[in-house]
Amino acid sequence: MILDLNEIKELIPHRDPFLFVDKCEILIPGEHGISFKKFNSNEFFFKGHFPGNPIVPGVIIVEAMAQTAGIVVSYLLKDYKEKSVLFMSVNKAKFRKPILPNDDVKFEVKFLNKVRDVYKFYGICTKEDTKLSEAEFSAMITYK
Repeated sequence: MILDLNEIKELIPHRDPFLFVDKCEILIPGEHGISFKKFNSNEFFFKGHFPGNPIVPGVIIVEAMAQTAGIVVSYLLKDYKEKSVLFMSVNKAKFRKPILPNDDVKFEVKFLNKVRDVYKFYGICTKEDTKLSEAEFSAMITYK
């Protein structure tokens, strides 16, 4: 199932300029998904990060992975209208190559485990099959 931007906005609360996913493919609801993002040259952070040598900040890369995981889990819980996703931790983050203006990247996330309402995922960011970054992260997801 491939979700467009409008369908993504039904699942997570993020909005421009802090939504870093253009579309998302749900491979296994709640467990595995891939999102896609083109970082346009006019993104707000390029002006200051860094003038003359713009790159996507690492925190934005990790946030995009977390948003992808939020979409994957929220899709599983889509029948629950009241959901809250709260980022809790990031571990083992590695940034191997920069993301530049106009790069098309892919964020793939895989479920690692769940303890109560805390979900832990592994995420990887790639461009044309080259690993750019990776991290493990967790978030608390509550719903009713």
